[in-house]
Amino acid sequence: MLKWALFFAIIAVVAGLLGFTGVAAGAAGIAKFLFMLFLIVCVVFLVLGFVVTKKIVD
Repeated sequence: MLKWALFFAIIAVVAGLLGFTGVAAGAAGIAKFLFMLFLIVCVVFLVLGFVVTKKIVD
């Protein structure tokens, strides 16, 4: 997911440099969404890891 976010961010930068503002805005929006989704999933798995580890150790 992070790889796709970076891919769309690069597309947004290249499209912006070439003057394709519509494509750049769309790609930037997709990149933002994917990055936020990545962060949410990362935090959820981090919390689940702490909860499961605590239950296994205790």
